[in-house]
Amino acid sequence: MDHTKEKDEITSFSFQSQEGTTSDDSQSGSKWQHFKDTFKRANGISHIDKGNLDDIERANLGTTTGDLHRELKNKHIQMIALGGSIGTGLLIGSGGALHTGGPAALLIAWGLVGTMVFCVIHSLGEMCVAFPVNGAFSTYATRFVDSSWGFAVGWNYALMWLIVLPLELVAASMCIQYWNSNINPAAWVVLFYLFIFAINLFGVKGYGEAEFYLTIFKVIAIVGFIILGVVLVCGGGPTHEFVGNKNWKVGAFANGFKGVATTFITASYSLAGSEMVGLASAEVANPRKHLPKAVRQVFWRIFLFYFLSLTMIGLLVPYDHPSLLGASGTSASPFVIAIQEGGIKALPSIFNACILISVISVGNSAVFGCSRTIQSLGAQGLAPEIFAFVDRKGRPLAGLALSAVFGLLCFLSAYHDEGTVFGWLLSVSGLATIFSWGNIALCHVRFRLAMRVQNRSLEELSFTSIAGIWGSIYSIGFLCLVLGVQFWTALFPLGSNGHASAESFFQNYLGSVVILIFYIGHKLYSRNWRIYLKLEEIDLDTGRRVVDIELIKAEIEEEKAANRLKPMYKRIWNYWF
Repeated sequence: MDHTKEKDEITSFSFQSQEGTTSDDSQSGSKWQHFKDTFKRANGISHIDKGNLDDIERANLGTTTGDLHRELKNKHIQMIALGGSIGTGLLIGSGGALHTGGPAALLIAWGLVGTMVFCVIHSLGEMCVAFPVNGAFSTYATRFVDSSWGFAVGWNYALMWLIVLPLELVAASMCIQYWNSNINPAAWVVLFYLFIFAINLFGVKGYGEAEFYLTIFKVIAIVGFIILGVVLVCGGGPTHEFVGNKNWKVGAFANGFKGVATTFITASYSLAGSEMVGLASAEVANPRKHLPKAVRQVFWRIFLFYFLSLTMIGLLVPYDHPSLLGASGTSASPFVIAIQEGGIKALPSIFNACILISVISVGNSAVFGCSRTIQSLGAQGLAPEIFAFVDRKGRPLAGLALSAVFGLLCFLSAYHDEGTVFGWLLSVSGLATIFSWGNIALCHVRFRLAMRVQNRSLEELSFTSIAGIWGSIYSIGFLCLVLGVQFWTALFPLGSNGHASAESFFQNYLGSVVILIFYIGHKLYSRNWRIYLKLEEIDLDTGRRVVDIELIKAEIEEEKAANRLKPMYKRIWNYWF
């Protein structure tokens, strides 16, 4: 059955309706009534009859005709791109990586993972500018690969954020205990829980504004630490000790190749959230203009915030520092340890506050990422229909409610063995980021191949990945290598003397079993035995932001002509910022 005309009409209308959606139908009535009305189902067309469509067509239309509001501005998306993923992985987790692998391992692991993330985010940007639809990469899995793969990737990613939220809430309460350990952490958890959900109830604009200001604090903290690190390394601190490279001489590679291999997983975890720019693409006011700049920010984030800050950490903190051994919370943060070792008294408390802000930011992103992914799954028909619910303020209420329920796990912080519980919870989706990045690269490869098979020109795309299809192929190969290394280090962990450990394996590799269960379970339930879509069957039109090729070419030419008239420094600035 040919649904092209129907899909084109729906796509055209959906993008027009999203730009000008109002919160209610009438201006009459009390303010209280207006407030209550905002929680009613949006007046979009996302509930059209899709009974005559197959699973792929239904998913493509469902995510195209959603009712999310396009309220994220340029400043929001730039800050989300610049510092949205900076959290406990870098500020605390890097301490364990330093102890395990040594300072050289930090630079090798984060450097190599960074090159892969750079390619993946550019690939994601290319697809998001062309198809700024709900759910981004989980939707692309359905569109370019298969609905069962979309189900597995989407639910695995949502599950990751569902579990990360209570973990970040507990981490936030631990930050407070740095100053006062006499108060039950559950009391602080309640405050952070309510604060994060209050932000998200203001809609996407509330999330964007919160991330804008929280990221400013994070950026200032990291840049300030790098400057301070240079001073301390050169002997300009209160102790006047020239640090130089003495910590590299002691243990550049703490545990040899296995130590470096183990560090790759921490590096991957710390960069989780980089893909959040793509997830927000359906709520960006002007995706073609704002998303390319946001994607380019990933270079500065990796180089400035990760590579340079970890260089300072490797120089200032010895890999065998006592605080890195068995410590938890901010006391194990190599950033705080570096400042303390430099003999500076008040600054550790200030940086602890920065860690607290970062943790709250990641918790905020967890609610946003989970709720949008679940809404997309509902719209695709890969979750109960209730999860597709979006109210008149553009809030995916069912997704937010599910996040709120799982967020209650944070009260396990009052349990005496909460570390073990959270460890096993995290193992369920511990590899979710790896699979999500691999999925993005795979979708980009199939997108480009489908363009070639269907005789479509790359000139149709207003933004293309700087690494091209080969960058995605490199990313897939690299991620397969990381999964192989993780299998080895999970089965034979450091200190096991070559003996296999079942507990270590399942705690570190259970995520791969979970996504396999999701995939096979959906195949059995749907009785869809297709492995992947044929390239000629892939839909390259539904959900396209602009389908007028000549209009795209004309706009790009006008922008290039205007740019050529500007001085070189302005052209460089506009490209990267």
